[in-house]
Amino acid sequence: MISLTASAVEHLKSLIAEKQADAAATGLRLRVEKGGCAGMQYVMALDQSTATDSVQSQDGVSIIIDQDSLTYLRGCQIDYVDSLADAGFKLNNPNAARSCGCGTSFEPQTD
Repeated sequence: MISLTASAVEHLKSLIAEKQADAAATGLRLRVEKGGCAGMQYVMALDQSTATDSVQSQDGVSIIIDQDSLTYLRGCQIDYVDSLADAGFKLNNPNAARSCGCGTSFEPQTD
């Protein structure tokens, strides 16, 4: 299960409204791909789900995750941070052995 902070929920609702997207069909797609300075990187975009996606809803917004990425993202918390130095969605990933300084990539734990 992936959870969102109140800040992430509100920003995602605002982003969907700003893009004039269908709020019932549009969510935040979160996936993991090879790359970044730590080996794996997060990729996020507004999107609509497909039949093979895992869709989790919370407080009126949806998170869409493909099956390949789900293993790396179970138990994550998504927050939205807006500070002088940085703004954007940030992940707290319990599956990461380490994360890069910018927070957009991680090294997965090995069993």
